[in-house]
Amino acid sequence: MNKIGQRQHDILAYFLTQKKNLCIEDLYFQLGISRTAVQEHFSALENAGYIEKNGVSKTNGRPIVLYGITNKGINYFPKQYSWLAGLMLEDLLETISAEESEKYMRHLGIKLASQLSDQFEGKSLDERLETLMAIMNDLGFNAKQAINEKEQVCIQACNCIYHDLAQKHEQICQFDLALLEGALEKPIKQSRCMAKGDTTCEFLF
Repeated sequence: MNKIGQRQHDILAYFLTQKKNLCIEDLYFQLGISRTAVQEHFSALENAGYIEKNGVSKTNGRPIVLYGITNKGINYFPKQYSWLAGLMLEDLLETISAEESEKYMRHLGIKLASQLSDQFEGKSLDERLETLMAIMNDLGFNAKQAINEKEQVCIQACNCIYHDLAQKHEQICQFDLALLEGALEKPIKQSRCMAKGDTTCEFLF
């Protein structure tokens, strides 16, 4: 997410509450700052993809550019997808058997690996690892390729992105295993797990 200043935050919030296209004149009067300052903020927000030009209005013959908030602008404000997803997943895992939940988590991992397959196609193992590390870190795993104390090549993740759920339902780890196996096209073994008290999650391949 691109970071924005407080004034640009205020402008986006105004767009969000108005639910209509706005022009520069609407904002400089509302915020009590100069037209030039608002224009600069609009330019920065447009370049970042938070607002976009949505047409032109004519007042006394002079065209006025209208701007609207984009989906990226709307998504700048907090959402609770992870909270809802966690609630739904926990409810599901409590209503099916451990074996069924393992199969389900592997299914999700395989599905994600399939969706990402174009990023791995035609790449060597080293290139696949580099791509996988980038994807895992975008997801929040804080992962790296490492050599463990047994001098084994492994992937180490310092953040379990579903730690609380994994402590209650260890079968969630099957998601990670299926994702890594799909990405690297190799069998993966989990040798350490934060949900079980280890300091990192470690995967051998």
